[in-house]
Parts: sequence; structure tokens; C-alpha cells
Amino acid sequence: MSNRFAPITLTDAAVEHVSQLLAQRGKPSAGIRVGVRSKGCSGLSYTLEYADEVTDFDEIVEHNGVKVLIDPKAIMFILGTQMDYVQGDLEEGFVFSNPNEKARCGCGESFHV
Repeated sequence: MSNRFAPITLTDAAVEHVSQLLAQRGKPSAGIRVGVRSKGCSGLSYTLEYADEVTDFDEIVEHNGVKVLIDPKAIMFILGTQMDYVQGDLEEGFVFSNPNEKARCGCGESFHV
């Protein structure tokens, strides 16, 4: 990754889990794509999907060999976000810490900026 500001950063746990997911997929991938969609009581939720190819407008962040492609429609909503992967007693999954969030719904499924 270059020295410019990265729109999203990944913790080591997130990098490790994304690497595992990509290795288990069973077909080549360009990386994992992060986006947002309208959902929930606060307005937006994060999306993750396998990326088969890089589109012309994807923002690419690479960390330890893992490529995260940011959907161009999502870039303004996730600038400065940190993507982590957590495992607890009752839940497991990716967690996004976004400094631009103004509010998050009570169930944690959606946010707004």
C-alpha cells in the first residue's frame, strides 16, 4: 500500500480471517469487496462479498497480501474506518469502527453518518 491515507484499515485478525475465507472459496478472487446498503432503522449497513474482478472505480487497499476493494458508492461513508474480526463467547464476525458514524441502531445492524 502506498503512503497516502487509506480509506479503510484492517486489523491483523481481519486480515487473517479474510485470507482464510479467500483460500476456502475454491476459486480465484480479486479480493473482498466492502460496500454499504440502505438497511435498518439507522439507514446504512456494511456489506461484504467476494470480488471476482476489480472494477474501474474500485478503491483498492492491500494489507499483507489481502486486497479489499471498496465499492465506489460506499467510499464517502467509510473513510477512516477500521475493519476488525472478533470472536466472543456469543458472537463472531467482522466489526467496523467508523469515526464518521453519528448514530448506530440498538441492535448494531445499521448506522448513519
